[in-house]
Amino acid sequence: MKVRYALIVAAALLPFLLPPTAVSHEKASASDTLTIYIENDAFGFENNDRHYTNGLKLSWISRDLTSYRDVKSLPAWMHRVIERVPYINDPDRLRTLSVSIGQNIYTPEDAERTDLIVDDRPYAGITYLGVGLHGRSRHSMDTLELGIGVVGPDSYAEDCQIMFHKWIKNTKPKGWEHQLHNEPIVNLFYERKWRTRQIRKPEGFGFDIIPHLGLAVGNAYTGANVGTQLRIGWNIPNDFGTFLIRPGSDSSAPYDNDDPRFFQPRKRFGIHIFFAADGRIVLRDILLDGNTFRDSHSVKKEPFVADFIGGAGLIIHRVKITFSLVYRTKEFETQRKEQQFGSIAVSYTF
Repeated sequence: MKVRYALIVAAALLPFLLPPTAVSHEKASASDTLTIYIENDAFGFENNDRHYTNGLKLSWISRDLTSYRDVKSLPAWMHRVIERVPYINDPDRLRTLSVSIGQNIYTPEDAERTDLIVDDRPYAGITYLGVGLHGRSRHSMDTLELGIGVVGPDSYAEDCQIMFHKWIKNTKPKGWEHQLHNEPIVNLFYERKWRTRQIRKPEGFGFDIIPHLGLAVGNAYTGANVGTQLRIGWNIPNDFGTFLIRPGSDSSAPYDNDDPRFFQPRKRFGIHIFFAADGRIVLRDILLDGNTFRDSHSVKKEPFVADFIGGAGLIIHRVKITFSLVYRTKEFETQRKEQQFGSIAVSYTF
């Protein structure tokens, strides 16, 4: 319950992190975007509680900033550090800030067993706060995101899953006593996205291709990723795509007024389909490798994991809704089979 209360409080407070300005509700540059992501294996074809079983994330993306010094809540020394970071400070780029809070839950395949299942992934939960800095041009977007949080009982993943299963009258997970120990999480993530082969016809038809390349360092996850996304449809959004819950996923804010969310009110509608692939080289994953400084349950991870994604998106006025189906390859050597799950993201630009 504490995590749910935190999400509600975050939703109420995020817009007040920046100083008030005279906001024109007809300009993308003066608008904020709030997005909620929900991912669950019940949304897929299998409808099983196993492995990555649930993810919840709430994020806020600011209006365009003149500079990161507009964020008055940050201390002066942090402003000086930020201004030394390349790409996100390019004067020809639009700058935005994102703040997110979320929780992911992971369980072995047989949640009714009370003993330690040595050849299946550990019970684990991670609850985190992410702060991202974004530099955008019409054709590329750079993101630098810092994530802090906790893995273990203090993530309240056990409480949330048991409460939810009780609410839907499902089987109670019984092996949480074997979950990872408490450990603070600090992770730094950088990613670049490109928009290439973009075509937008006056009658509404369009498509684009959005490749991406990223790098992560930290005690939660260390590795690199590369992938691409293809979107095709009518009045496709003028943003940097739809991504799963992870650092760098906050890319749904409109780049400018050439987005259906800022068309004339009677034309604020769009529909599109998208296909994506993302491959990850995994050097460390605390959710599989176990705790960093204490002995804990662990399994031998696969060094390369891939996601294949298909979905559809809808824009109605200022709301963007996407639904994705995800096929994920095996994440550890003793995993019995690949995983499928679904993802829903709802963004509101205001």
